[in-house]
Amino acid sequence: MNTIFPDGKPRCKWAESAPEFLAYHDREWGFPVADDRRLFEKICLEGFQSGLSWRTILNKRERFRAVFAGFDFDAVAGFGEKDVERLLADPGIVRHRGKIEATINNARQAVELVQDAGSLAAYFWRFEPDPAGLAAPQTASTSAVSVALSKDLKRRGWRFVGPTTVYAFMQAMGLINDHAEHCAVRGEAANARMGFVRPV
Repeated sequence: MNTIFPDGKPRCKWAESAPEFLAYHDREWGFPVADDRRLFEKICLEGFQSGLSWRTILNKRERFRAVFAGFDFDAVAGFGEKDVERLLADPGIVRHRGKIEATINNARQAVELVQDAGSLAAYFWRFEPDPAGLAAPQTASTSAVSVALSKDLKRRGWRFVGPTTVYAFMQAMGLINDHAEHCAVRGEAANARMGFVRPV
């Protein structure tokens, strides 16, 4: 699952799949996140990715941010039907009514979740799994914890948050370190997780 890159460093093989993946792999994927907007953005974008490639979503990410108010869920929660029509007409994003409406719905659920848990970060990090119980890196697409988190989100009214989507979210936001064993970034992500103050 490792590939040697031109700089001589081994990395996860998927990082060579597209030119824009390298920076995302080296600087974002697997590093712990406690910022509510980034967490909300990522779980929404994982929902948009369903049935598509991450490359498609990554290339459209800046436009997604622009049209969804920087993923400020308090703002997105106030979107209405006119906003849905505006978004459906925007070629810079994925124009899927169900996913757009789910993002607005999920923003409303996020507002309620913050009232209940204090922050999205505090809520999501409650589901950090025990590393000892994880599958070998990049060999699983779901886990018992992603199933549990998916069920709880759905119970709270969230949409497009199936176990696979949630697992990809956990990988990306550093709740697990799924970099390949000999990937040069695995140690960096591990160190970041060690120094990370879990939100409460």
